[in-house]
Amino acid sequence: MSFAEFARRVAATTSYRLYFVPAETDSLRVTLAATGQPVPEVLRQVLGPTRLHFSIDADNRVYITAGETVQTQLPTNFFEAPAPALAPMATAPASPGRPASGAALAGRTAPGRVYDIGLGQAPANGKATLTGRVRDGQGESVVGALVYGELPDNGVSTDQFGAYTLTLPVGRQRLNVRSLGFKNATRQVQVYGSGRLDVELEVDVTSLKEVVVEAEKAKNLTSLRMGVAKLDIKDIKQIPTVFGETDILRVVLLLPGVKSIGEGNTGFSVRGGGADQNLVLYNGAVVYNPAHLFGFFSAFNADMLKSAELYKSAVPARYGGRLSSVLDVVTRDGNRKQFSGAGGIGLLTSRLTLEGPLAHGKGSWLVGGRTSYSNWLLRQLPNRNLNNSAAGFSDLSGHLAYDLNDRNSLYATGYFSQDRFRLATDTVYNYRNLAGSVKWKHTLSNKLYGVLTGTYSRYQYGLRSDRTATTASELGYNLNQGGLQADFTYFASAKHTVEAGASTILYRINPGQLTQVGDQSLVVNTTLAREQALESAVYVSDRFDVAPRLALEAGLRYSLFSALGPRDVLTYQPGLSRSEQTVTGSTRYGSGQALATYQGPEWRFSANYKLTENTALKASYNRTRQYIHQLTNTTVVSPTDNWKLSDGYILPQVADQLALGYYRNLRANSIEVSVEAYYKKLYNFLDYKDGATLLLNPHLETDVVNARGRAYGAEFLVRKTTGKLNGWLSYTYARSLVQVNTATDQVNSGNWYPSNYDKPHDVTLVGNYRFNRRVSASVNFNYSTGRPITLPLSQYYLNGVLRVFYSERNQYRVPDYYRVDLAFNLEGNHKIKKLAHGSWTLAIYNLLGRRNPYSIYFQAQQGQLNGYQLSIFGQPIPTVTYNFRF
Repeated sequence: MSFAEFARRVAATTSYRLYFVPAETDSLRVTLAATGQPVPEVLRQVLGPTRLHFSIDADNRVYITAGETVQTQLPTNFFEAPAPALAPMATAPASPGRPASGAALAGRTAPGRVYDIGLGQAPANGKATLTGRVRDGQGESVVGALVYGELPDNGVSTDQFGAYTLTLPVGRQRLNVRSLGFKNATRQVQVYGSGRLDVELEVDVTSLKEVVVEAEKAKNLTSLRMGVAKLDIKDIKQIPTVFGETDILRVVLLLPGVKSIGEGNTGFSVRGGGADQNLVLYNGAVVYNPAHLFGFFSAFNADMLKSAELYKSAVPARYGGRLSSVLDVVTRDGNRKQFSGAGGIGLLTSRLTLEGPLAHGKGSWLVGGRTSYSNWLLRQLPNRNLNNSAAGFSDLSGHLAYDLNDRNSLYATGYFSQDRFRLATDTVYNYRNLAGSVKWKHTLSNKLYGVLTGTYSRYQYGLRSDRTATTASELGYNLNQGGLQADFTYFASAKHTVEAGASTILYRINPGQLTQVGDQSLVVNTTLAREQALESAVYVSDRFDVAPRLALEAGLRYSLFSALGPRDVLTYQPGLSRSEQTVTGSTRYGSGQALATYQGPEWRFSANYKLTENTALKASYNRTRQYIHQLTNTTVVSPTDNWKLSDGYILPQVADQLALGYYRNLRANSIEVSVEAYYKKLYNFLDYKDGATLLLNPHLETDVVNARGRAYGAEFLVRKTTGKLNGWLSYTYARSLVQVNTATDQVNSGNWYPSNYDKPHDVTLVGNYRFNRRVSASVNFNYSTGRPITLPLSQYYLNGVLRVFYSERNQYRVPDYYRVDLAFNLEGNHKIKKLAHGSWTLAIYNLLGRRNPYSIYFQAQQGQLNGYQLSIFGQPIPTVTYNFRF
């Protein structure tokens, strides 16, 4: 029987009455046969295997609690020897170089304990600086935790390493630490001078896991950031996705202002920008193709990740190199207390993640991998060409964290992925990602610390076709990027923070190499000239609270880019469109010689004004520059897309964005309402001439044009963050327009036309409902306007050759897109001592079977031009996934 029924029967047959919280016992089932046994003995049998405790008072009232046991009577000597709760305990003094005694376990301390900070010091101004780290019970850093003294307005948030710096007056203080998903912590500190205190938080097991887009309650009102979405990986696993694989990028697509660029694809457009205008970072290293199997799966293993932040506007000055957004994906550090693991088994993929401590808790390691076995599904397809295909992927990630001492920490991350698939028996595709980063964090003083980061990224793909001996060939491409960045953060006070740093990146691109396969091949071996460039930047930003209701942040990033030789650069007749017919000569640039140099400032500004305690207005402006471009002749992201560096003809992309926002919280910050409007102007992004050739083109400048664009819109969001029912509803109105009107090139007669990413209307609903601690359900609904398309209108003969007459570029649209997903999550029992904790997820992707278009294409058949719509997921797709952790 249920525990509630058991309590009712005990009350009906004995004088005992049971008091408990239903949410703590709703998953407990009682199977028991007892005759003539005392009630306390029966309760020991029922609650013994659980984490629940009971106590009984003199009136036979039974109090059942989780964690601490209720004391039903005072100690016998309570009035004779009262405990001096306010007297400082004898603890070792804390100093800037040494934490207070027991500080590493400060999250699980006895009530009344007082920590002496900076004993023996006497600051002249009566204020001291308290530093430290906030971690959870496994030693994992807690990012975004709020640390404050008596008032939250004077608090600070922990950084990406869980570190904080707080200025307090000397004397007896109460230190408070809050973070969503953890129990609030309070520490009594006696501040004599500057020192250190580490705090360990206890996980708060609530009846519902919220989907979080900010670090804590009311941060959407107090933060200066606009258009920022922070996703906690632990809480997005209940959102239904295709094939049952938890996918952070698909959750990003559910955020306002973010649009998918194709069904079944993880490429995304942010506020009308192209897919290449998004910077995707994995612990600081760039990932150029964050997808598997043409975008059906994300490249990131969710069990490895801690969080992800998406910046759509008010981009911090430390980020640069892309126009539209920054997606910063951060891994967990690993369990510093004990060996543990997690994994999952699905219909198409499986994954396993292991972690454990290093050097007695001074560090940790974390490693995870995924693999697929999807060939069996392809063999079930009725089409002969498709069931002869093969597809698969695998990836491996690793992370190490180690504290050398209180002032120095090292972090190392590695990532490798590979995909290989064959369409029918003809072409074999393969592509690989390699990314790595090493970080050294050094605390220079209580108020100043720096992080030195080295990164390396490599993306490569290959195509091999040997079905016909005379055309057998192999195509290869690779992009290499190495970078070094130094970041410094200075906490002048709780109301004033300065950040500064510098970075440099070296690009090396091999844009293509075509080679023969076999002795009978007639393919001409072709190798394009290598490209390389150096991009450097310095930045500084200053955040300060001007008044209790007004906060400002101003920043400047100055970037410098140089395209380097050796290169042969063609020259063209001025005043005419670049083509083979207008070439006038060429110029030779030696190795390391700059053939083109660009530079300029990138301004960052944001402001927050609190109208009331529950209402705020925000404004931001930022300029961004991008020196690398993606070349693609499809709207969706393809593994054969190339990246091209800016040079003398292909100019850097530049964007200016202005955004305004209104934010209001209701019902004790449990409901958030916001409206953000933006206007963005883009310069020098690439568009293509009609019939452009992008693959193995040694002179791409003859097939591309520098265009300008504008994007504007408004994003409406209502989000409920707590309770059995939570989620969000958003509506986005957005336009993205392009104009090509230069002295040499025009598109659509020089008029503005919709870009490939122009989708005016978008509605998204994400809802989660938890029936009890073990059973929950989730639903997604998404609707958006169909993307623009250029259609053939008629056929005609010219000089005896049949030709096709097309409409103006992007004049029409594909059908509108909508989709409904549903998922049920069933967790195992919550016993602490068991071999593994498991859960089942049953999801249905595209519940209504909507045939959303993946692409529209045309074929000439018997003199007629016929159009076809290709749908990847044209019917409901049920999936079952078993997840486990130990």
